[in-house]
Amino acid sequence: MSKYPDRQDREELKELLQQYDHLKAGRSHSFIEEDAFEKIIDYFDEKDELQKALEAAEFAIQRYPYSSLLLLKKADLLIAAKKYKESLYFLDQAEVLDSSDINLYILKTDAYLALDQQSKAASVLEAALNYFEGDEKIELLFELADVYDDYDNFDKVFDCLKMIVLLDPTNEEALYKICFWTDFTGRNEEGIRLHQQIIEDYPFSELAWFNLAAAYQGIKLYEKAIDAYQYAVAIDEKFDYAWRNMGDAYLRLRKYKDAIEVLQKVLELARPEDVIYEAIGHCYDKLHNYALARFNYRKATHLNQEDPQLYYKIACTYMNEGIWDSAIKNLNIAMRTQRMQPEYNLAMGQCYMEQGKIEEAVQYFGNVVRSRPKNSNGWLELLKCLYHAKCFEEGLEYVDHAILLTNNKPIFYFHKCAFLLALGKSKEAMIQLETGMDKNPKLVKKLIELNPSILQNQFVIDIVARFKRNKSI
Repeated sequence: MSKYPDRQDREELKELLQQYDHLKAGRSHSFIEEDAFEKIIDYFDEKDELQKALEAAEFAIQRYPYSSLLLLKKADLLIAAKKYKESLYFLDQAEVLDSSDINLYILKTDAYLALDQQSKAASVLEAALNYFEGDEKIELLFELADVYDDYDNFDKVFDCLKMIVLLDPTNEEALYKICFWTDFTGRNEEGIRLHQQIIEDYPFSELAWFNLAAAYQGIKLYEKAIDAYQYAVAIDEKFDYAWRNMGDAYLRLRKYKDAIEVLQKVLELARPEDVIYEAIGHCYDKLHNYALARFNYRKATHLNQEDPQLYYKIACTYMNEGIWDSAIKNLNIAMRTQRMQPEYNLAMGQCYMEQGKIEEAVQYFGNVVRSRPKNSNGWLELLKCLYHAKCFEEGLEYVDHAILLTNNKPIFYFHKCAFLLALGKSKEAMIQLETGMDKNPKLVKKLIELNPSILQNQFVIDIVARFKRNKSI
């Protein structure tokens, strides 16, 4: 054996290329064996000299017309040259000579896909599955799954991956992929049965446990999902995706302390991500620990400064604590890129209303109702603001717009009653109160919240009492 095999290979290839040049020049004594032609073709192909590779393949086929391998190489090069129909001609010739080469079917598939004939590509692979076993069959199934994905037959993608997993339950690529497609196709029950079957034979397969958990999670069986994720991380403690999904399951169950503990484990194992800090912040928010919620939301902004929602969430923590200036500061940051976002404008209006800055509050609530005129939330905040500012005439005008644009939502009749009473128009107010009570008597509570002293009005008491006798409020 040569002490320098790479050097020897280069010398041999150099000689082959010289022989090939002699052959092209028509020197009759030149002779190149079939496997040598393969090396020459591969040499040009690796150097991205496609035309020279095709020329070498043509020379080779002239001398070895019954070589299926050379025909396949020619077909492969023609596909690279985008000559798909011509490649199919050579592939058909190769199939006559040897139908047992898996590359024949893969190349046919590539050609048909390039010609936008997905059904033919699928048919080729489906037929080929009958001729192969083991790793080759698995390879074909992966190819077939890609074909089905290409023309949106997603259930067939799942079927192919299921076949692979049944053939090879430890195939990591298939296990990773089928997890996604189980969720995407909604075939979670089938996924549960499949992975339970795998776990019976391979109880230490963390991917099988993970997929089982994800399938449970897909049908909202969060407790069972958590149990399965715990098996996955018991097998592989550094399985960060299992910890991540477990955290989501705890969130869905509103077990925020458990979610925080699990999500912090994700931060230990994987590169920090804004979504993880945001999720932890959300948990602290729900636990009314607004300082720690802010701390984590700010961590998230350090990793993603372009997400205005994070600044909105920080603002909400300040609003929950009544720290209005800090809330406004963060809302201003959120609104730099989304000035008219209704959610942000609503919060800004609420902050200014709490500060008694009615003109500013009305401006922001006005932005909300212009953006979402059919949504009642903006109207309700605007009307409440106008009522407390004693802008009764203006409020009466806006409440009529609200009734019209929200398709006569009952709650606005109670607001109209309040404005009319404030303006001393008692008779008209009682008509609106009766209309509101007739539509939804439970909403009278909103009228009382707006002005508790309204219960001192005898007309209001009489109407409410009458409806109470007739209907349950």
